Amino acid sequence: MRSQALAAGLLCLLGALGPARGEPPPRRSAAALMDVLMWNREPVGGPFALSDQAGRPRTEADFRGRLLLVYFGYTACPDVCPTDLMEIGRALTLLGPDADAVQPVFITLDPEHDTAGLLAEYLPNFHPRLVGLTGSEAAVRRAADAYKVYYESSPRPGGGRAVEHSAFTYLMDRSGAYLGFFPPGTAAERMVTILRPHLTARPAAE
Repeated sequence: MRSQALAAGLLCLLGALGPARGEPPPRRSAAALMDVLMWNREPVGGPFALSDQAGRPRTEADFRGRLLLVYFGYTACPDVCPTDLMEIGRALTLLGPDADAVQPVFITLDPEHDTAGLLAEYLPNFHPRLVGLTGSEAAVRRAADAYKVYYESSPRPGGGRAVEHSAFTYLMDRSGAYLGFFPPGTAAERMVTILRPHLTARPAAE
């Protein structure tokens, strides 16, 4: 992993400000989260409780037994998200039958707008097996924090919200443990090269 790839995945760097007395500490800046990922300073991934595009409750335990490609974004993202989702979909197509062992997951960072119905319309444009997850603002924030995702949203002048966010595709093993990430713009062919050894590796005994 190269530092420039990490830097490319962070769309905004914010300085950390000290909290006032009695207030919770501010959220970590994009630079601080980049440092965590670069040096593996903390665990990445963990429990979440969200719902999918069919309205069904989902937790991380539902995806055990498959490799996971986890991507955080939002449906109104103008360029980065659709580009990366397209490459994830292409990677699954290139894998052929082996793609059955890989589950792509899209977690929205704009749950107020990205309802289950909207995810159900949006995600098949990239791959029919993409699972979209949404939930309350608090539940989405917990999932994003677990994966060390930076994001901040703000209203657009013409309506809706813009979300500044890091754009990594996280690779998790069959037990939900973190294996690494693909930086934004990673080509499908590169993903397949990294995925294939994990597909042939024997799962650890439980």
